[in-house]
Amino acid sequence: MRRPSQMMRLLLTTFFGVIVGFLMGITFPTLTLTKMNLPSTLFPSIDLAYIEDKYSDISRQRLFGSWSSTKGLKLKNDIPDPPYNYNDTKIWVPTNPRGAERLPPDIVTPESDFYLRRLWGDPNEDLTIKQRYLVTFTVGYDQRKNIDTVLKKFSDNFSIMLFHYDGRASEWEEFEWSKRAIHVSIRKQTKWWYAKRFLHPDIVAPYEYIFIWDEDLGVEHFDSEKYLAVVKKHGLEISQPGLEPYEGLTWEMTKKRDDTEVHKHAEERNGWCTDPNLPPCAAFVEIMAPVFSRKAWRCVWHMIQNDLVHGWGLDFAVRKCVQNAHEKIGVVDAQWIIHQGVPSLGNQGQPERGKQPWEGVRERCRREWTMFQDRLDDAEKAYFEASAHNNASSRPHG
Repeated sequence: MRRPSQMMRLLLTTFFGVIVGFLMGITFPTLTLTKMNLPSTLFPSIDLAYIEDKYSDISRQRLFGSWSSTKGLKLKNDIPDPPYNYNDTKIWVPTNPRGAERLPPDIVTPESDFYLRRLWGDPNEDLTIKQRYLVTFTVGYDQRKNIDTVLKKFSDNFSIMLFHYDGRASEWEEFEWSKRAIHVSIRKQTKWWYAKRFLHPDIVAPYEYIFIWDEDLGVEHFDSEKYLAVVKKHGLEISQPGLEPYEGLTWEMTKKRDDTEVHKHAEERNGWCTDPNLPPCAAFVEIMAPVFSRKAWRCVWHMIQNDLVHGWGLDFAVRKCVQNAHEKIGVVDAQWIIHQGVPSLGNQGQPERGKQPWEGVRERCRREWTMFQDRLDDAEKAYFEASAHNNASSRPHG
């Protein structure tokens, strides 16, 4: 039998031992197993990351709970307190992008890009080249060989983006360039639907020029770098390569000429042009193979309507995004292309009331053209009427 005094001494020793152990536990940082330099053979069947993730929250809760009850104790390697409490300091910067007014300006990143980055290493060393231009195609798998041929005409200065309307994006791996391309796959959509949703001006801001092209173009007589050299030489904000004449070519303006490097005006059929400096006689390119400067695209993107997916009528309206459009919009004859006329996207339509799929698509195109023109006319009318009213209201009354 132990004496009562010995029992009391044992209990007190145990109690103080628990207190000392508790204080030591909250004084030193939590040990992270995954950061210990131990041979993997010591833990052959244990997923350390899982253990750390599973128990880290519990450890933190215990640590913070103990910390709050032991004021005056401080971790040896703790981050020093800031000179003031950030939570009590109000930030409001009205010149920041909308929604980011509460952030300090130096942390705001309002633009992005399509540059591919690694999952490891120093982020500052990710990019060996920053492409200056962007080329996009809306494609189906059946046109893969033509797209491969076309992209051989585009230099390494181009980021490549493919919009897949047939859902077969994963089948392009046979091409080496496909591994560095951006692939977006959403079935049965048009390039203007894609452009509105994936080519926001703040996303494509790093690129000086944006090519938004169809998939059925021949490029035997085209070189991307030579083309842009001509565009820059003539100061074109919106342009397209000349089209080799073919049966069914609609506009004289887009037809390739043999006697000039660039042309900006054309003679059309009687009654087609109310003004020689307006479309389709000037300030006009087709939506088949347009090329936009960064500045012009920032405006054109806002003009694209969410529900008018075919873009018909845009070619007559893009001039509104360029000052002196009849001088800044033109067709490059020195580098020309061939329209192959493959009705691939048209066949993605739905047969209705005995009509072929392409017929329904074509009807929708025409309907959208009328709707777009009506919206544009109504918007301009509303603007000028409101301006006239405001001007009248601001005049002093005699």
